[in-house]
Amino acid sequence: MSKNTCFHCGTESNQLQTIIFNEKTFCCNGCKTVYEILNENELTCYYDLESSPGKIPEEIKGKYDYLTNEKVVEKLLEFDDGTTAIITLHIPYIHCSSCIWVLENLQRLDKGISSSQVNFPQKTVRIVYDKVKTDLKSIVELLSSISYEPYISLEDAESGKLKKIDNSLLFKVAVAGFVFGNSMFISFPEYFEVDEFWLNQYKPFFRWILFILSIPVVFYSARDYFSSAIKGLRKGILNIDVPISLGIFVLFMRSTYEIVSQTGQGYFDSLSGLVFFLLIGKFFQQRTYNYLSFERDYKSYFPIAVTKISNKKEESIQIHDVEKGDRLLIRNQELIPIDGVIISGDALIDYSFVTGEANPVSKQSGDKIFAGGKQLSSVIEIEAIKTVSQSYLTQLWSNDIFTKDKENNFKNITDSISKYFTIAILLIALISGIYWLFIDSKAAINVVTAILIIACPCALALSAPFTLGNMLRIFGRYKFYLKNASVIEQMAKVNSLVFDKTGTITSTLHQEVLYNGHRLSDEEKLNVKSILRNSNHPLSRMLYEHLDGNPKLEINNFKEVLGKGVKAIIQGSTYTIGSRSYVNPSDNSELNETAVYVKINNNYKGKFVFKNQYRKGVLSVFSNLSKDYNLSILSGDNEGEKPYLEKILPKDTAFVFNQKPDDKLSFISSKQSKNEQVMMFGDGLNDSGALAQSNVGVSVSENINVFSPACDVIIDASMFDKIPLFLKLAKQSMFIIKLSFVLSFLYNIIGLYFAVSGRLTPIVAAILMPLSSISIVIFVTIMTNLISQKLKK
Repeated sequence: MSKNTCFHCGTESNQLQTIIFNEKTFCCNGCKTVYEILNENELTCYYDLESSPGKIPEEIKGKYDYLTNEKVVEKLLEFDDGTTAIITLHIPYIHCSSCIWVLENLQRLDKGISSSQVNFPQKTVRIVYDKVKTDLKSIVELLSSISYEPYISLEDAESGKLKKIDNSLLFKVAVAGFVFGNSMFISFPEYFEVDEFWLNQYKPFFRWILFILSIPVVFYSARDYFSSAIKGLRKGILNIDVPISLGIFVLFMRSTYEIVSQTGQGYFDSLSGLVFFLLIGKFFQQRTYNYLSFERDYKSYFPIAVTKISNKKEESIQIHDVEKGDRLLIRNQELIPIDGVIISGDALIDYSFVTGEANPVSKQSGDKIFAGGKQLSSVIEIEAIKTVSQSYLTQLWSNDIFTKDKENNFKNITDSISKYFTIAILLIALISGIYWLFIDSKAAINVVTAILIIACPCALALSAPFTLGNMLRIFGRYKFYLKNASVIEQMAKVNSLVFDKTGTITSTLHQEVLYNGHRLSDEEKLNVKSILRNSNHPLSRMLYEHLDGNPKLEINNFKEVLGKGVKAIIQGSTYTIGSRSYVNPSDNSELNETAVYVKINNNYKGKFVFKNQYRKGVLSVFSNLSKDYNLSILSGDNEGEKPYLEKILPKDTAFVFNQKPDDKLSFISSKQSKNEQVMMFGDGLNDSGALAQSNVGVSVSENINVFSPACDVIIDASMFDKIPLFLKLAKQSMFIIKLSFVLSFLYNIIGLYFAVSGRLTPIVAAILMPLSSISIVIFVTIMTNLISQKLKK
């Protein structure tokens, strides 16, 4: 059997049934669909480029020569380690799913591009590329040649920030408003039915002016509604723009018929008013979304700290307080929060947070390192060369590389309700139109149009995003930082809570530390502190703060095993510091206690014993939570604290100790297999696997300099006592959404009653529709603000 080659992907197939379309062969319906998308959007030059990549049209040759200037390129790039570079380009022409598909498959056109990711709302594409195989000029020329020319201004080169300009909606509102106002003036004689010779003589002329004025309204201002409705129908989806588009189309066609047949003046004033008020509502929604987006970028910074070195003293400061020129200390497993230059120490940087590439990069003193990398070796000192960008850290936290595939059932419910709602409205409009056609054919058009407009499920669709968006902002005010709004819904479904012990329900700031064993010399204590300086484990940090002296940096072969301990060579001696199983001490006394063991070379020295101090309010927190949730304590420590915890915590609390990181993950999985919705609270370091596995992972931060994308929530430790209230507010938020659904349905039932009875004109319906949407937004905003008042107490 002869092989056929797929025109789109190049697959040779002699077994699958091939598809012939437009005299071209495709191996499957997927490839055929992609070709149709490109063909419909006049992007078939994609295939020419793939067959001859690098061929740039003559009209853009030389236009981007300035991108060969390294100084300009350096200011545009957001990441550059000499081999891999990342840039985010603003592309105003992104408008549909086919655009996303093409732009996220740029690696097929240029082999030097590793990946490309589109942010559709902001109309940007984030490109990761290999500087050895391609350059920025080639990438920009490629984008321009396939009709996606990026917007790059001088301001971008000077500030490194992209200017996002999109005033298209404002222009459409202006056009519709201009036509609406003038159409009403021109229609005044028609309103009052003035019988005057010259008015009657020029009446057809003014009616044709109304027709001409309505053309830009329908084909420009209302274009997005038609485009969205058509694309939805092509995919078998009845979205909320279908009834709106039908209403506009019916009104325009009926009015055009009356003008052409000279049987009436049409409804062009109502038509332009309808589009104007629809766009006003859309503009209001867009501005509100932008406001919520700004609040998230500004408020949702990570409450982690970074160690600043000033006058040979170390102090922990919030990352947003870092300034250019500050000297910072970066330990093992810490995120580098800012672009900087290494002052001392050797770095092994994991840039997978930024690029997705897992291979660590070695850097020495004097080298430049970029924000978003993670130090995998011993401690280093860097000098900040930029200020911290909170929005950039938020972007890292929300990177698709770490996005968990968690169901968003509420969104699916909203979509399904909108779908059936739209079907019902179309049936009501059809039946009402037929009924009124036999009673009053002129009134039929008004009835159908009013039904299609007033019953738009916009308010229904707005309930969830505005409720959850506002709660996201409110939680951020109280140092409860959520990765995205859908986490609130997951919180509302949780029925099982799992808490790590050390650093989560215990405080790392105030601990009593006792030493038992052979006496350590001052030099040995200083060496222990120097080694612990590299570690971020809560016990390491507590012991580091407890020991006196200024730590040294001459450390070799540093190694940390998460959940177990650290090992390093300093001054020719090998130090092993960590848990009992890791250090393997010779004594067997007091196994059930929280301790850090020390061994120098092969000689066991002793242990530092910690007397845990539990967080303020931990008893009331567990008491409140036990009423509605299954509670568990999951710890890597031994059972030394178990008798005490059994006395102070609710009787039904489960205790599981001596758990390694993998064991914690398995514990979460076992609970989920029993249909439990699990919320895990941990320190974000040893618990990263369990946090990722849980339905909602919460990292409790107390000046711990570790960033983990595995968590869905970061809570400041000072807010620990408010955990029951945060969970309660999540449930109340879902109740507000359901209540707003009821209000939306009431709006539509009342509106439909007047529309079906013929007592509601299209222009009035166009005014009421955005008002109903706005009122829903106001309602959910007020309600969420009211329920959040409890947080102030």
